Amino acid sequence: MLGKQGIPDKVLQKKVNQRLVRAGLGSGCSIAATVRNGQVTLSGMLQRDNQRRAVLRAASGVDGVKQVVDQLKVQIRKTYGKG
Repeated sequence: MLGKQGIPDKVLQKKVNQRLVRAGLGSGCSIAATVRNGQVTLSGMLQRDNQRRAVLRAASGVDGVKQVVDQLKVQIRKTYGKG
């Protein structure tokens, strides 16, 4: 299918994936981007919640992306108290 500016979804997906790699999130993050009719859905795991904004900005900054759907989750770290 074609996105907002007549860009095929496969091309958008490739561009979004390239942008996510350049966002430098680190090896602990596992993010998948799917594109349908110019809408990007991001799913997977982040190490910290403060990474979410950078990921969403990277995906929405790609020309032709109409909308970004956030289905990202943050890894829960176990903390051990004294005792």
